[in-house]
Amino acid sequence: MTKEAPVPRQRNRANRRPKASAGKNNSWFRMQASADSTADIFIYDEIGYWGVTAKQFVANLKALGDVSHINLHINSPGGDVFDGIAIFNALKHHGAAITVYIDGLAASMASVIAMVGNPVIMPENTMLMIHKPWGFAGGDATDMRDYADLLDKVESVLIPAYMAKTGKAHEEIAAMLEDETWLTGEECVALGFADQVVPSLQAMACIHSKRIEEFEKMPNSIRNAVTPPRNSTQRDPQTPAQPATSPATPAPAAADENAIRAQVIAEQKERVTGINNLFAMFGGKHQELLTTCVADPECSVDQAKDQLLTALGKESTPSNKNGTAHIHAGNGNFVGDGIRQALMARAGYEDVDRDNVYNGMTLREHARMSLTERGFGVSSYNPMQMVGFALTHSTSDFGNILLDVANKALLQGWQEAEETFELWTKKGSLSDFKTAHRVGMGGFPSLRQVREGAEYKYVTTGDKGETIALATYGEIFSITRQAIINDDLNQLTDVPLKMGRAAKGTIGDLVYAILTENPKMSDGKPLFSADHKNIAAGAIDVTSLDKGRQLMRTQKEGERALNIRPAYILVPTVLETLASQTIRSASVKGADVNAGIINPVQNFAEIISEPRLDDKDAAAWYLAAAKGSDTIEVAYLNGVDTPYIDQQEGFTTDGVATKVRIDAGVAPLDYRGLVKSSGK
Repeated sequence: MTKEAPVPRQRNRANRRPKASAGKNNSWFRMQASADSTADIFIYDEIGYWGVTAKQFVANLKALGDVSHINLHINSPGGDVFDGIAIFNALKHHGAAITVYIDGLAASMASVIAMVGNPVIMPENTMLMIHKPWGFAGGDATDMRDYADLLDKVESVLIPAYMAKTGKAHEEIAAMLEDETWLTGEECVALGFADQVVPSLQAMACIHSKRIEEFEKMPNSIRNAVTPPRNSTQRDPQTPAQPATSPATPAPAAADENAIRAQVIAEQKERVTGINNLFAMFGGKHQELLTTCVADPECSVDQAKDQLLTALGKESTPSNKNGTAHIHAGNGNFVGDGIRQALMARAGYEDVDRDNVYNGMTLREHARMSLTERGFGVSSYNPMQMVGFALTHSTSDFGNILLDVANKALLQGWQEAEETFELWTKKGSLSDFKTAHRVGMGGFPSLRQVREGAEYKYVTTGDKGETIALATYGEIFSITRQAIINDDLNQLTDVPLKMGRAAKGTIGDLVYAILTENPKMSDGKPLFSADHKNIAAGAIDVTSLDKGRQLMRTQKEGERALNIRPAYILVPTVLETLASQTIRSASVKGADVNAGIINPVQNFAEIISEPRLDDKDAAAWYLAAAKGSDTIEVAYLNGVDTPYIDQQEGFTTDGVATKVRIDAGVAPLDYRGLVKSSGK
């Protein structure tokens, strides 16, 4: 049996409650705005499909309107990584001041969301836990390695959130994740994860007992304090705890027994229904196992699913091709995973899985299956209505599947774009949209001598550092219902592919505009100027190249020469052949090869030909220092150096509006690593 690798999670095997729809009053997740432009948000559940989804969270956050302050209360064991990242980003860029209260436990992905707070407040009896992303996958050795690489990438995306809050180095945060670190309120304040410790409060214990078993290093004080929902009375997170009933007026015992009995019966009915629906998806097979699971009151739907998959797997061997149908089981979403794999294969992003029953279906048929196999009848709807329901109904993930395919095309377009700026510019990272200051390559001219027993002195860099700030670049395109009905896969693949290329081209435009427009630096002088001693003249030849090299090598900070070496020569395409002849020739241009006159500039720099330079000045050329040096920096928000997409259903698009955006900033860092020649 083969399985498509599921989305990484921060633990995902807990017994779960059924998901509440966005319109349902769910006591585990609530937002409420007050008249003073303040909103209270409670996340008292798992992050993701079985608890607080990003789609539900963002919709409710927008519904709050214009609020200036958010009180975010968290008591969550974590959950889906990408839902958590979406929630974190929605809060990060909302614009309101955010105060985070950890009311009980902020574990795993919930701890990442907590990092959005300023301040983060923890009662002294609460805890925070961080650990490495976790998941499971099936397949051959290559599949396993690919999934391990995915988990590493996910970890690299999460670490910047902890770094931005604590100020700690990447390696230190990574070590804490590796060790599954549990922290009290006081420890969080000491390490920078929180800002304030307050007296204890009675927090709601919403962590299921199954989830407790997954956390290997949970302190016993927390493990013993948490009671499974079945054996406790759960209360609304916004309702204050009621004082203990006086011994003189005890509550009627019969009433308590009836309430408990009714609760247990309701839970058992829900459990049995879920198990029956699970087995019904496989044509009533394994009835004996079904009876066993239903008869065991401690067997949850998730546990029944695991047992069913084990039973089905025993029949799926290389020598037994017939019998049991193939299952696409990533996270328990059999229909969605199968449709997703079929669409990915059709678009050319994955290999065709011959056992996938959704192969060969049109987009319209996929939309129908995403509804009917979830129990939603569509016989009374016309095609436009049916597709609309597939995109908007709470039980359908058809919109998310289309988003996955479009995102794959977007990233392919970004990666395939032929851009030269990445070859020589410096890549950076910014945690927000505020203007940041950079210290140039000569910011520290020398280190001072420290005599034996003397104190070290703090260095001062002054205020002449260059600035850089992020901006958002993006466009919106729509996947219409008509395109789905017409089975037009181009809207889903070609448009985002081209927008991915355009996104990288936008960054390239910003980089080369700095070279051609020659902006002013923080000292008020142009990037290339006589005062900066980085401007020369002459066409590409041995003399002019040597002059440019001398200008760069003799740049100073104070009295110390920086000894910067040219690594690249940037030329318009019209000068590419001339540059190649001059730099790559064994002897000086124009001399007989046998005369023994060696070319002194042979291979001294790599040639980069850029057509944008032709448009501005076809004669000018540039020298640049090695990649990573302080020349021009391209910074991305939290190090995410690829574009990403969001989707929103709406009446204006008659389908799904897809927004492509990238957060990036481009700025010159130091003039000493660059030289310009007019070419004349």
